[in-house]
Amino acid sequence: MKLIKIQYLSLLLVVALTSCVTTKKYDLMQANLQSEVEKKEAELYLRAEQIDDLKKQVADCKSLRDKQVSQVGDLTVLSQSANENVKETLQQLDKKDQYIKVLQAAKTKADSINLALAINLKGALKKGIADEDVEIKVDKTVVFINLSDKMLYQSGSSNLTPRAEEVLGKIATIIKAKPDVEVMVEGYTDNLPISNECVRDNWDLSVRRSTAVIRVLQDKYKVDPNKLIAAGRGEYNTLASNDTEEGRAKNRRTRIIILPKIDQFYDLLNPANAVK
Repeated sequence: MKLIKIQYLSLLLVVALTSCVTTKKYDLMQANLQSEVEKKEAELYLRAEQIDDLKKQVADCKSLRDKQVSQVGDLTVLSQSANENVKETLQQLDKKDQYIKVLQAAKTKADSINLALAINLKGALKKGIADEDVEIKVDKTVVFINLSDKMLYQSGSSNLTPRAEEVLGKIATIIKAKPDVEVMVEGYTDNLPISNECVRDNWDLSVRRSTAVIRVLQDKYKVDPNKLIAAGRGEYNTLASNDTEEGRAKNRRTRIIILPKIDQFYDLLNPANAVK
């Protein structure tokens, strides 16, 4: 009986020891398993972050690609626009070059006409007229004739002298031979004040003198009045100082300006007349 009890206790001890060993192993296995799970979870989390990073990189690459495609498209449009602008600029330059040729041709033609006109006037007026009483010049697109006061008018009036009518007759002959010109007659005075029953002031006197010349050209020498322009400049636009008698004598003058008609002047500038 005692032997059986001893054997039974031994068995219990073995079972207890066996049970204790099994629990420890289980706890160890469970701890190891938990560690593996946590490790795997950490790896999965890391992989998820890497995947997110890769997705963001892919998105950035797509955005960059789209932007580059857009820029390439813009460059293409810009290139086409630049080509059009260059083409338009070249066309404009060509037009300007043609217009420059027009201007050069017009200037050459105007210079030739004016030079011939000046030569004709000098030839017609050189006989019997002192050099100080007449001056003929070509100035840009016009020819002008300065006639002295003492040759044209009676002192302090707008009444023409017989000598003046003779000179104007020669000028009228040249003018009538040029149907494509207009004639402006400008009267000038010195600065000495004048006022009488017939003349109010120097403005009045200068206008009266220019219209006196116009009337002779029209009435006596039959110059077309549509070509004639009368203008008074008074005591202004001087050629010399009015402080001396010599200067005042130079300022008292009548200027006859021969100029192309406006419409014909513009005809000279017509691009259709460009030199090819």
